[in-house]
Order: sequence, then C-alpha cells, then structure tokens
Amino acid sequence: MRTIPVANSFEGPVYFEMTVSSTMDVSRSLADGGAPHGTVITADFQEAGRGRTGGRPWLGDAGDNLFFTILLRYGSFAAIPAALTLRTGLAVSLAIGDLVPPLAGLVRIKWPNDVLILLPQGGRKIAGILSESNGSTVFIGVGVNIRQREFPPGLRHKAASLILSLRELGLEGTGLDGDLRFTLLELILDRLYMELTPPAAGGTDSVSRVPAATWRERLEERLYMRGERVRFIAGEADSGRIVEGTLQGIGPGGELLILPPDSGAERSFVTGELDLYGR
Repeated sequence: MRTIPVANSFEGPVYFEMTVSSTMDVSRSLADGGAPHGTVITADFQEAGRGRTGGRPWLGDAGDNLFFTILLRYGSFAAIPAALTLRTGLAVSLAIGDLVPPLAGLVRIKWPNDVLILLPQGGRKIAGILSESNGSTVFIGVGVNIRQREFPPGLRHKAASLILSLRELGLEGTGLDGDLRFTLLELILDRLYMELTPPAAGGTDSVSRVPAATWRERLEERLYMRGERVRFIAGEADSGRIVEGTLQGIGPGGELLILPPDSGAERSFVTGELDLYGR
C-alpha cells in the first residue's frame, strides 16, 4: 500500500492498493491503526466489495472503475452529519457533472444509496454508496462505473458506466480520455467536503457563487422519481411490505417521504428500497 498525490479537501492521506478484499475492510484496519480523519483508501480491484445487502457484491474490471472508502472521525455519534449516505450521493452526482459536463443534467440520486444516469431506456445505476459506523467513526465506501463496457446479463438493464452512457447518448469520446479515476476522486472529495461543511451564515456555495441552498433542497432537485408514483419495499429487501404512493421528497434525517393514494398524510421510511424492476 502506498500514498498517491491526490488532492484531498479533508487533508487526510490517500492510499492506493492494486487489489484488496474491499476498501471498506482496509479502511477499518487503517482506523484501528490510528489513521486520521479524512484518510482515503482506493484500489484497482475489490475481490469482495459489498453493497447495501450482503448478496450484492460491488465488483468491476481492474482499473476501469473508481473504488474508494473514506474514514471520517467525529467527536461523538451525535456529531455525525444527518443523511450521510444521501449527501455522499449528492457529492458524487455533482462531481460526475464536474468531470463530464454533458451528463450533469442527467444524474439522479436514488434513495437510499445509489446514483443513476437517465438514459433513453430509463435510469441506470452508475454509482453505489455504503456507509458504516463504529461509534463516532464513519466509513463511506463509494464505487463509480467509469470505463466498464460490459456488465453481467442480469445487470445490463440496471447498470451503466460513464463511457457507456456517453455512447448511448451519441457523445462517446467526449471528456473521458485516459485514466480519470483519480481526477474524479479529487472532485468527489472536494464536493463531499463542501456538502459536510456548512457555509458561514450568509455565505455562498464556493463553487456556484450563489446563495447556498440546504442539502435537502439540493438533493431533492436530483431525487430520482420525485413527484412520481412509486412502488416501495419497506424494511429488508425480502420483507414483502409493499407501499405505493407518490414520492414526495426527503425528510430532515434523510428518510424517504411517500404520500399513499387517498391519504392526506405522508409516510416516512428509514429503510427500504424502490422497486424499479418488480412491477
């Protein structure tokens, strides 16, 4: 494992390893060894990268995609920012737009932990996020599909990469020359730092130079299927608890707000998943 010269707005070291079990596992080991706030581990390949549920590994061809975990240390559990996974998704979505401007208006955040790209045949997953905590230390794992050109048959209608998205939009060859993983990593770290560091009262967003909206407002602008009728699986993926209604937005703690038909009261959910393929 070696350090690499990647700009990190959190001012922690950025480590690189060619192959790891998962960057999340390595990050936990680094934390046990006293690694500071903002330490990042990235790798060419994960042998056992994992998603929100144990049966969904996050894999990819070596060198094609960006995999990393950042560890963040807070003084107490109560000091951990609300909706950390969603706010990381917001940072990832903004960073993708920074890297590939033609895609900026097509990136969406799917509650609770995915980033999608809107393509002619529908939304396709382009990034996944997993957050875990150990007391006041948080580990945020991110995987972004950048140059992957093939996916297993079961994922081809669900997943995409930046380069495949540009191809489907007739923009192949636009802005993705060379290995841009570490460029995107720098952009994500910068965006995430801004999302988790509130501006001073009356301040402005340091990128857009306009009065800063709240993280909920920025997120809801990019929330996948907001205002649309959805089918939602509450709780665990196999719970069978189906809720249908209009996706209203995000609550102050990151909960999903759904308005069932013929009801005047929103329902909020802290666990569950939108059922996009079972309808």
